[in-house]
Amino acid sequence: MGTDLNAPLGQGLKKRPPRKRNPRRMFGYAFLGVFSLAIAGLSGWAAFAPDSLLRTEAPGTSVETPQASTERPASPTKPKVAGGSLRQSGARSGAHVEEMLTDDGATVTKYTPRSRDGDGPALISAGPMRGQDPRMAALPNEDLIEDTPQGRLPIVGPDGLRPMDQYARPWSGARGTRIGLVVGGLGLSQTGTQRAIRDLAPEVTLAFAAAGNSLQRWMQDARRDGHEILLQIPMEPFDYPDNAPGPHALLVSRGATKNLAELHRSMGQITNYTGIMNYLGGRFLSEADALEPLMRDLGKRGLLFLDDGTSAQSLSGTLSGAFGVPHGFADLVLDSELSRNAILRKLDELERVARRNGTAIGVASAFDESVATIAEWMEEAGGRGIEFVGISAVVNDPQQN
Repeated sequence: MGTDLNAPLGQGLKKRPPRKRNPRRMFGYAFLGVFSLAIAGLSGWAAFAPDSLLRTEAPGTSVETPQASTERPASPTKPKVAGGSLRQSGARSGAHVEEMLTDDGATVTKYTPRSRDGDGPALISAGPMRGQDPRMAALPNEDLIEDTPQGRLPIVGPDGLRPMDQYARPWSGARGTRIGLVVGGLGLSQTGTQRAIRDLAPEVTLAFAAAGNSLQRWMQDARRDGHEILLQIPMEPFDYPDNAPGPHALLVSRGATKNLAELHRSMGQITNYTGIMNYLGGRFLSEADALEPLMRDLGKRGLLFLDDGTSAQSLSGTLSGAFGVPHGFADLVLDSELSRNAILRKLDELERVARRNGTAIGVASAFDESVATIAEWMEEAGGRGIEFVGISAVVNDPQQN
């Protein structure tokens, strides 16, 4: 600017030559600006990216995983599996069933589909259980059936499940006063059978006569309504042949082979029953040589035997114990006198027996008077703390002792 203080401002200055622009430097500035904008854009996009965005770490770096909170979450979460075991399903099951134990002691059941052979509905079972799904109650469990020349007969399943347990009517399990009521002779009269199924409470066990008609149809109706069922087998009475029990009866003179063939023929008429009971049979039940093959066969097939209690000489209790057959004796025949008042007196007596012993069994036939009186009495007795149960819940079962 010089030393002349009197010179006007802006005059006398040396003019700089114009600066030449460096193309390389200008390109570098432009590149740096674009790169900065790109970095800022990527940072912003990552900040608002979804949680599922895959992030990669540079080699040699590690990311610490946050420790799970020990506090219980506010909303239900799927429990962690602590262990598990796979149960084998039945031959016609449509699923693998796996039970897993959680950390808190609960059990989680997992069903996964699998391919299967054969037609028909898929039955999903988590293992042996007492009773049957009501939606499937009219259909037999195919694992508990064997095909024979005499028909489809009950057997114990490969996992030890007995027909007695599969087709039993579930009950509370309480050890209060229990009564088992059995109404027999179903299948002999169409109207009588229909009335019994319609009017009797599902807690009543229904016994079908092996010589009856349309047994498969009636069996399905009874099972759909929740009844446990038995099969009545005709047996030789003391006054045979004057008092004939009907065709295909078990006779002392026939021998074991013939009697077993007749027994199996009768057993093949229907399915889904928990056991059999006698129709007549005073003499047959008193002969050990005749009765033993029957009890041995029932024991192998997982069925119970109910004795109607009409013969004081019956050996069914002794032989059933020898072959592990669940067994029961009826305490009273309720309709030996066929009138309403007489049946009510018997029912009141049965209640006294049950309160004294804890359990009682009463049997009757499907007469109109019997069905109507039993249905009426049960409505009143239920209010007095009595539990009515299927017959399988009140028999003496060796497996439960």
